[in-house]
Amino acid sequence: MKTMTKETKFDQELIRQLATLLDETNLTEIEVEHKDLRVRVARQMTFSAAAPAPVAAPVPAAPVEIAVSADPASHPGAVTSPMVGTAYLAAEPGAANFIEIGKSIKKGDTILIVEAMKTMNQIPAPKSGTVSAILVDDGQPVEFGEPLIIIE
Repeated sequence: MKTMTKETKFDQELIRQLATLLDETNLTEIEVEHKDLRVRVARQMTFSAAAPAPVAAPVPAAPVEIAVSADPASHPGAVTSPMVGTAYLAAEPGAANFIEIGKSIKKGDTILIVEAMKTMNQIPAPKSGTVSAILVDDGQPVEFGEPLIIIE
């Protein structure tokens, strides 16, 4: 029979607190490291949605979006999320977006904001170029490493 030590009880309480924090903040994962203890709590998120009915759309005079490979994460110009959070395309509701498809940007320009644990993190462009695709919607949850935009 395994006896509960003070340390084991502390570890279990920490895990419970982290799980509660996940629920309260709608995060999918959290990791804490202290001395020789490292705890990672994660949950699986499943999403299901009915496919929208096809709608005839007017054909634009000139295509605006450049074709992106089936796996945008493997594109050499993909900019990925440095953290788990919520992506915002503008500084505040109603403001102009930081980027637009077809527009040129310079290295270091803010391309979007990722909010993580109530902190707004400006994400800079890692290189200069033209935005060929925006892969997230305003207010969309994003995961670490998820492709956000493509810069050509």
